[in-house]
Amino acid sequence: MKKKYVVISLLLIIVIAVALWLFLLNRNNAGYKDGASPSYASASSETCDCEKSWFPHDQTPAPAEGDGSPFDSETTTNCDFHQWSWQKFLWVTKPLPNGNPFFLDSLDLVSPQMEDVAPQLGLKLTLSSINQAGFSGVLHSNPKFNNAADTVYYSIHINALLKDKAVLMASLINSKKLPASNLETFPVGALELKASWINIDAIAKAQQQDYFTTKAAVQNSKGQYVQKTVALLGMHVVGVVKNHPEFIWATFEHKDMAPVYDKKNNSVTSANEMLFYEKGTTSGINGIRWDTITKKPFLENKAFILYEYGVPKDLNTGAFMTTSQAEPANFNNIEDINKCVAANLKDVFRNYFYNGSIWLNFDGVSSENQKKAIVTKNLASALPDSLARGSVNLANITMETYTQTFQEDIHSIKNDNLANCFSCHKSANFDKKRPGKSPLFLSHLFGDYLLFTKPQLTSTGKNANNLDNSRAKRIKEIERLKTQQLLDFINAEKQKK
Repeated sequence: MKKKYVVISLLLIIVIAVALWLFLLNRNNAGYKDGASPSYASASSETCDCEKSWFPHDQTPAPAEGDGSPFDSETTTNCDFHQWSWQKFLWVTKPLPNGNPFFLDSLDLVSPQMEDVAPQLGLKLTLSSINQAGFSGVLHSNPKFNNAADTVYYSIHINALLKDKAVLMASLINSKKLPASNLETFPVGALELKASWINIDAIAKAQQQDYFTTKAAVQNSKGQYVQKTVALLGMHVVGVVKNHPEFIWATFEHKDMAPVYDKKNNSVTSANEMLFYEKGTTSGINGIRWDTITKKPFLENKAFILYEYGVPKDLNTGAFMTTSQAEPANFNNIEDINKCVAANLKDVFRNYFYNGSIWLNFDGVSSENQKKAIVTKNLASALPDSLARGSVNLANITMETYTQTFQEDIHSIKNDNLANCFSCHKSANFDKKRPGKSPLFLSHLFGDYLLFTKPQLTSTGKNANNLDNSRAKRIKEIERLKTQQLLDFINAEKQKK
């Protein structure tokens, strides 16, 4: 009998030891040890729906983001991030009593260097920026769409939480009270929007009513501001929620502006003229590649969407690529929530759709390890053991037209070289005279502002910040350094092959 109890006791010890080992293994995989993630992320197969409380649009509440929110947990669902993205977009675009959407009246309009943009011609929206991030590409509309080609303009809108933190941290780094390498993050609720606009005359008359439009002061080629009616084309919604200091990067765009590449037939086709694509069929990738020599796309008026919802598919099989995000559940969630919103939204924004978002898997990861992961991991990687979640090849046709991929041939795109927001939004300072890594640098606004406000001395030792030509020179230098950081990334990826 005694021997029997000894055997039972030993078996119990073994069972407990195995259970403890499995627990610790899962704990480490979740990031408690070093911020690493499970090898492959699942997404619920249940339908991802919108919420009744979001409607009507003029009553959309802000999504919960901090304590008590879906993100205040060691486990989140794929749908949590899609729901935040849609609700946040509806909240920032909700119509106010004066008819303006919330973001135009309530957020600060700033330049890429986070300077306040002064109103022109008595209008709230002032537009002067036409260069896309990356290679400074300029997107023009298809002249055959409405016999009036025009240029896409961009605006940036931020809230006080992001702005105040950026100003404070830049002041501390520039005064050498804080090193460029740090683990500071933007607070929960910090928000940045980037919107794309075009003159309404570039859009076919029959479709103009389907776009949100507003009056804007638009800077022409002579540097003068003229009043135009502009249509909203797309919007990035980028915000911090609890346990996600890397931001959730969501994007929205108007329907039917460009076709989606057909992987099965290895071509892209449109039977009709579209805003950014001339009708007809084309193959290859030149419609979304920018020629830095001619300052034009390699193939004009043939812009297309590389991957629907930013979810990559294999060129040869048409099946979803094996990445760090389980598919098709994630793709289906995006499709489901788009259908849900479209069925409930009644105003002009029903013509816009959610094209996906990207974030990092920080389930169960301590706050300290979240920050460390941001500055040590390859955030852009979409390989199965990586942190990226959601749309791992995310892009907006009007804002990342020419950076949807960094490959020169569509056949070269694999799961180890996909492009997304984290390909450009890095934790490294692009100012090589002051190298450092910080979660703050994920925001290009912060990196630009930091260098823009960096004290510089003339040969006489006087501060040069206020010299008339200093501003233009510094902006040019900022763009050069950011482009070089991108080129360094691309070259490094090529050397891996």
